[in-house]
Amino acid sequence: MIHPRTGHVTVKASSREAQLEQEIEKAIASEVPVAFIYNDVSHAVMMCTPQDLEDFARGFSLSEGIINKAEDIESIDIREAENGLLLTMKIPEENFMGVLRRKRNLTGSTSCSLCGIENLEEALCMPPAIESTVNISADAIYKAYDDLMQHQPEKKITGAVHAAAFVDVDGNIMLVREDVGRHNALDKLIGASLAAGISPQNGFVLLTSRCSSEMVQKAVFFGAPILAAISAPTSLAVTLADAANLTLVALLREKRFITFTHTDRITDPRL
Repeated sequence: MIHPRTGHVTVKASSREAQLEQEIEKAIASEVPVAFIYNDVSHAVMMCTPQDLEDFARGFSLSEGIINKAEDIESIDIREAENGLLLTMKIPEENFMGVLRRKRNLTGSTSCSLCGIENLEEALCMPPAIESTVNISADAIYKAYDDLMQHQPEKKITGAVHAAAFVDVDGNIMLVREDVGRHNALDKLIGASLAAGISPQNGFVLLTSRCSSEMVQKAVFFGAPILAAISAPTSLAVTLADAANLTLVALLREKRFITFTHTDRITDPRL
């Protein structure tokens, strides 16, 4: 079976409004199982949108602690399999030993990235705390929120995908990645930023989803000092963000948001 590397596919459907029914063609979000394979050993199967898979490979590998920099991935190969796609990476032996020590053999759904974790210590694994002196104005956050929809083509077409954006200190959106899974969208953004040589210290990450603990962990592995989310955070997300010196902004709407941790990084230019 050939799996199109697109964000959406078109299917035939029947539309009903009141007593009127008609046959239509409807664009829906693509979702495909993708196996992550390191040095010929299967590590994880993720359900995702089959776009930007090289970015996904880099971002997932970094946020899982498998690599420390983009150059640690020596090669990426994408191949068709009968029921999905194979994302095969070659990494140095020292990195691969870490894969074997923390072998998850997981199947990650579009809503969960912790399936297969074997103990609580692994689930709460965090890198060193963020060190950053960056300040972001509230107006920069408002600007990014106002502009975000313009950068979500698959959302406009299907209404069924999440987005993660990297925003500079002035509120300009530099990169956006979309996926049916919110974790995947963030991993793809991290991978795209690595490939583009963007420093996470020079801005903040903006999410269209809720902010759970895994999203905080990924942002901290990336090195972003500020994480902003349109929806609400979980209790563990706030706890981990506070411990990691990450500024967590959530419940972002037009001209309003709540800062849950390390509020000193958010400034008001009028003061």
